Amino acid sequence: MKTFRDLLIWQKAMTLVTNCYSISSNFPREELFGLASQIRRCSISIPSNISEGYGRGTNKDYHRFLRFS
Repeated sequence: MKTFRDLLIWQKAMTLVTNCYSISSNFPREELFGLASQIRRCSISIPSNISEGYGRGTNKDYHRFLRFS
């Protein structure tokens, strides 16, 4: 594994993000800063935690960020 982008789970998480953004764009306008925003932030946190953990120097930190995601 050369980078976190090689991880199947990161790739699937990015697909989830894309789907969440696509679906939430169809939400009513009044939900744009409510439910849609929460869904988007929640979904992007998964691959973000995977990539941040990968960038840490130790396996212990990496595993901690994987648990977060």
